[in-house]
Amino acid sequence: MSGRGTKKVADTLKKQALADFKVGVDNVIFSVDTEQNRLLVLLVMRDDEPYLGQWCLPGTLVRKGESLEDAADRILAEKIKVKNLYLEQLYTFGGPGRDPREAPDSFGVRYLAVSYFALVRFAEAELIADGVSGIAWYPIEQIPPLAFDHNQILEYGYRRLRNKLEYSPVAFDVLPEVFTLSDLYQFYTTVLGENFSDYSNFRARLLKLGFLCDTGIKVSRGAGRPASLYRFDAEAFAPLKDKPLVFI
Repeated sequence: MSGRGTKKVADTLKKQALADFKVGVDNVIFSVDTEQNRLLVLLVMRDDEPYLGQWCLPGTLVRKGESLEDAADRILAEKIKVKNLYLEQLYTFGGPGRDPREAPDSFGVRYLAVSYFALVRFAEAELIADGVSGIAWYPIEQIPPLAFDHNQILEYGYRRLRNKLEYSPVAFDVLPEVFTLSDLYQFYTTVLGENFSDYSNFRARLLKLGFLCDTGIKVSRGAGRPASLYRFDAEAFAPLKDKPLVFI
């Protein structure tokens, strides 16, 4: 490009108005139902335009003086009661036109969404239905068309969740303090599918890595042999923290 052409582009950019953003937070809240082998996502029904009456991810605009993390925590507190959960910032979605409230071909307000994903156990997550017209857990395979770009946000969150389970101890933030290896394996198969690893290999690999501590306590379930209860040892896991594919 010639010097004159470069200057023309620079002058055009200078004349463009800066975008005026409203910042929102959208949470992809996953729950793992190991009893029915289901991975679920929390959806709420919109009670206002745009997309009135359509399902979407739980979200909110950030309030004055509120951090992004506080807004994400507020969404969780307004929708579910749960003891153990994992929460992580996911990605920022801010493409032009992602929200119908933006005037097309204008320099009006843009809506930017900072997304988070959370992970909880279905058995201990209690929904809070007060003040909303609809709230429900949807199986990951049965997600309807969502408002805004929330199907894209959900897909991104699902990929992140699967990847995190492969190399990080995210599952232990959600499981009870003590658990059997069968409990842990069921948690993984619910999210990753039964073909990710057979139980024998999964068990042998985890025990060899050495970050599970046998409590010496056994629990009986059904007619089989009593199973040992284990506890996650964060200090023992620390040397493995940055190594890929730790678990499978």
